[in-house]
Amino acid sequence: MSETALRLRAQVAELLYVEPEEIGPDDDLLAAGMDSIRLMTLAEQWRAEGAEVSFPDLVERPTLAAWAELLG
Repeated sequence: MSETALRLRAQVAELLYVEPEEIGPDDDLLAAGMDSIRLMTLAEQWRAEGAEVSFPDLVERPTLAAWAELLG
């Protein structure tokens, strides 16, 4: 897993109250409990860090692998 994916996994795990190791790169994060408020939180955080990412980008492909690609 890339450095970006590992960082994302830690952020997502914290929001979902699970251990990072419980989240696989291709797991559907919406099915795992990621809701719209948490998605907006992540999108805003990443935009503040300079990423060009939107809420629809995250919803369309809700996996760590896809998000790491978007942010990579």
